[in-house]
Amino acid sequence: MANIKSAIKRIKTTKRNNQVNRFYKSTIKTFTKKYLLATKNYKENPTPENLSLVQNNLSIVYSKIDKAIKKNIYHKNNGARKKSRLYKVLKTLTTS
Repeated sequence: MANIKSAIKRIKTTKRNNQVNRFYKSTIKTFTKKYLLATKNYKENPTPENLSLVQNNLSIVYSKIDKAIKKNIYHKNNGARKKSRLYKVLKTLTTS
């Protein structure tokens, strides 16, 4: 355990930030899974309603990733890579 006052404060800050970061990352993973499930449903049954659901889920995931980048939870290149991979899934569905 740290003896220096600033080190003790730093440990508390790190724990708090760790919880916040874990919440953001967990939320992004959850919405990504919902998006991938929606794309699977659209692939099996391509209707305009399913397509709008997929696009809505994609915009939600993009928003969460952008917020995580803004708060320095993800590096901007990491966020860009995640968004690119998600869009690639949608593009393969709509072009074929």
